[in-house]
Amino acid sequence: MLDPSRSSSQHGLPAPQGLYDPAAEHDACGVNFVVNLRGERSHAIVQTGLGALCKLEHRGAVGSDPKSGDGAGLLVQIPDLFCRSVVDFELPPEGSYATGIGFLPQDEPAAAEGEAEIARICAEESVTVLGWRDIPVVPVILGGASARTLPRFRQGFLSAVG
Repeated sequence: MLDPSRSSSQHGLPAPQGLYDPAAEHDACGVNFVVNLRGERSHAIVQTGLGALCKLEHRGAVGSDPKSGDGAGLLVQIPDLFCRSVVDFELPPEGSYATGIGFLPQDEPAAAEGEAEIARICAEESVTVLGWRDIPVVPVILGGASARTLPRFRQGFLSAVG
């Protein structure tokens, strides 16, 4: 964190302006942005993003268990065609739904309870849970620290009510 008693110019930062305040500056891990400026989707962009992520070895937070990291990853557009191919329920038109990953307990009843609580909260916010799918995982590649705390990964699909 910067010493607020020192001016921004001493640190090479711009002066406070709009919502920017140099006093809020701090060190952070690397971030990469890989985009197509024409908005064209392609697997090549994902491959480039994975390559950039692999160059940030420190993002793996490697410690005493070198096979366990901090979960660094990619943020991509919703792959609509893929989603439709892996769910057994109807999805609304592209752009009319959201999706996210639930990190639920491995215990089946506890996971079902978690899903029910998510559905309850969504209903309060006028959002419908369209359905869930299990995310395939390969636990044999995990380090001991990760394997001991492995959640059940479920992908939820949501849509605004109405």
